[in-house]
Amino acid sequence: MEVVGFDKEGAGYDRAKEVKEFEDTKAGVKGLVDFGILKLPRFLIHPPESLPSSPTSSNNTTSTLQVPVIDFTGYDDDDDDDDESCCRRLKIVREIREASEKWGFFQMVNHGVPVSVMDEMLRVIREFHEQSKEVKKEWYSRDPKVRVRYFCNGDLLVAKVANWRDTIMFHFQEGPLGPEAYPLVCREAVIQYMEHMFKLREILSQLLSEALGLKRDYLKNRECMKGETVVCHYYPPCPEPDLTLGATKHSDPSCLTILLQDTMGGLQVFHENQWVHIKPMPGALVANIGDFMQLISNDKLKSVEHRVLVGRVGPRVSAACHVYPNTSYKYGPIEEFISNENPPKYRETNIGEYLAHYRSKGLDGSKALHYFRL
Repeated sequence: MEVVGFDKEGAGYDRAKEVKEFEDTKAGVKGLVDFGILKLPRFLIHPPESLPSSPTSSNNTTSTLQVPVIDFTGYDDDDDDDDESCCRRLKIVREIREASEKWGFFQMVNHGVPVSVMDEMLRVIREFHEQSKEVKKEWYSRDPKVRVRYFCNGDLLVAKVANWRDTIMFHFQEGPLGPEAYPLVCREAVIQYMEHMFKLREILSQLLSEALGLKRDYLKNRECMKGETVVCHYYPPCPEPDLTLGATKHSDPSCLTILLQDTMGGLQVFHENQWVHIKPMPGALVANIGDFMQLISNDKLKSVEHRVLVGRVGPRVSAACHVYPNTSYKYGPIEEFISNENPPKYRETNIGEYLAHYRSKGLDGSKALHYFRL
């Protein structure tokens, strides 16, 4: 791909042309690396105030703060006749509530997903993205109705600046996918990994219901955590990592996100007016509250902004499992959280409308949730 030139003032720069040339390659940012670029195209360069090196962007990344780590050992041992087992589950529920209210993020260990399954998932994501572009381009699409698709930046055509990552997405909100729907290179690993995600989603649905002070089956009965979309990201080594990001500051539109990340690091959460690194832990999964959970909990649980940095070495690989509510239902703040003293903070909406607004503006650093506030 030929990179369009520009001067410091941006005179003569045609972003639409440059983006179209890039999009037409269907090779993603990995294609730029394969091409051997030493300078980033203009559309991938972020404004200084959004980058870690900026003195005006609240970028204290030397913080000693750490995202809460929750040990799920004993989450299912809640026999009423066993006080110790009950105490273990109550402790887990309390820690989830505190982390979800204060941080919007927590790491999970002893969650039941085998390390071998997690490692294999990361391996095949990397293998898919490191195939030749001729193989990958057969899966390239921006059509949201395509349930398995590969692309670079879901908001590439609407965002002011693009991120340094490629993605393959698997969409399960309309039900399971047949084996033939998957690329062969990652078929078995993704199917096996998702079997564990379906189970973990049910566990977290119960624990979050209890954390909200509701009956254990509340979120399940309301179908608040009904289906998943899994986005498998690949962040290749970047020639100019100080000029771009792997993911712009954003919050997730889902009810909950369950993230599998490799050991490269780079994920940061914005907490107490500073960026805090979420250090990779062996065998851990990261969970974060999404916008839709903040909406239905009437701000009791917090959807917090986060971002991903990139580096000169890599690649970084991750799989984010976004858990969504029933696509047919409208949701507003749960009635148990509404009173004269605490009126509803958001209007009713469905996840389709929410995602349409979220996608229309791209990852622009502002929360889509504000649009739905009363």
